[in-house]
Amino acid sequence: MRDLKEVLVENRETYIQKLKDLVAIDTHDLGHGIAGGLEKEGQEYMKALFAEMGASEIVEDQMKEETIQECLRRYNEGNPGHNYDGRYNVYATFAGNGGKSIMFNSHIDTMPAGNELDWRTPPHTPVIKDGRLYGLGAADMKAGLMASTMAVQLLRDAGCELPGDVIITSVCDEEGGGNGSMQAAMNGVRADGVVNCEGTSGELILAHMGFVFFKVEFEGKANHSGAKWLGVSAIEKAMKVINALSELEHTWLLTYRHPLLPAPNLNIGTIHGGSAGSTVAGDCYFETCIHYLPKQMSYDMVVKEFTDTVKGVAAYDPWMKDHPPKITMYQAGGAFEMETEHVFVNSFREAFRKIKGVPVKTVGSPAGCDSRIWKNIAECPTIQFGPGNLEQCHSPNEYVDLDAYLDCILIYAQLILTWAEK
Repeated sequence: MRDLKEVLVENRETYIQKLKDLVAIDTHDLGHGIAGGLEKEGQEYMKALFAEMGASEIVEDQMKEETIQECLRRYNEGNPGHNYDGRYNVYATFAGNGGKSIMFNSHIDTMPAGNELDWRTPPHTPVIKDGRLYGLGAADMKAGLMASTMAVQLLRDAGCELPGDVIITSVCDEEGGGNGSMQAAMNGVRADGVVNCEGTSGELILAHMGFVFFKVEFEGKANHSGAKWLGVSAIEKAMKVINALSELEHTWLLTYRHPLLPAPNLNIGTIHGGSAGSTVAGDCYFETCIHYLPKQMSYDMVVKEFTDTVKGVAAYDPWMKDHPPKITMYQAGGAFEMETEHVFVNSFREAFRKIKGVPVKTVGSPAGCDSRIWKNIAECPTIQFGPGNLEQCHSPNEYVDLDAYLDCILIYAQLILTWAEK
């Protein structure tokens, strides 16, 4: 086998061009996936590329509502009611020689570009400047998808047979809450080790927060504010509950600690109520997102403590006792944590050090991603590492550093070799 770094230098422009080709394809979700998504052209591109590379198997897996509903029932994970016309996952397997298998998981969908006037270059015209590739999805996360694909190509270009099966999953509807990976996991896609290729700023992520979104609605009694005592302000009732929820958050802050993650938090993100300054508010609602820690906390615990707090305040309020707030949980995703000394984790550390010459930094992430699905539902050893960084996600003028992209190709290729032999 030839030296991987030398082969990478020889093929650098080819590997970059493949990423440019993918970034040039518009694959954005519509309304966070609820109204659909434009992944099809990107998935067709990936299927053709996998076939050109000689994949032993290429599977097209049409998204199905019933699969997501079943995932929601069994695991409290799932975002129902999305439009799946023309939306499907693609799984490519490159057969190896019997060593441990490895899966690289990435999503092909992106968020919409937003106001294109905020972009210095057109979002779907990949542009290289100062060592960065600009374009929508470059960091989130087409660079991760293509880096894992080109890692297989690098090994072949170096004259190396794959020691174990390599599976690449290109999933859709991640920006809608992770439905693509949920479908893959529910349909039995597995490997001995999984790498989620979301951008990590060159660090190894082994944990991320879980999240639960709630909407709480309050009924009041509208009245002219000049005779306020004849009405009931729904806004003031909401404030009483918000104050109690702040105390719940404070209790969590004092109770829970994690070596890789920040403390749990409860954020009141929106509040809407009333109709005019001269009118007692007859209605009000707020929306909140809770981020919680893995293992120490759970979805069921968070839902119970949140609900008990709201109901507890209402029980001691004469108005809310008879007009209880309506609580709706409308989105959730589990927390993720991987054992720090697992053999798969240490295999990655070994591969990283061999390529970079220094140890990788191990961190956690406050943002959730599909890592949780592969660890919690598929029950596979899972790590998160990829090119790009969180700051570039969902932002105008998105870019990925090309050095980070090329480094990931090398690290992924070395990991394939290292892991298969463990």
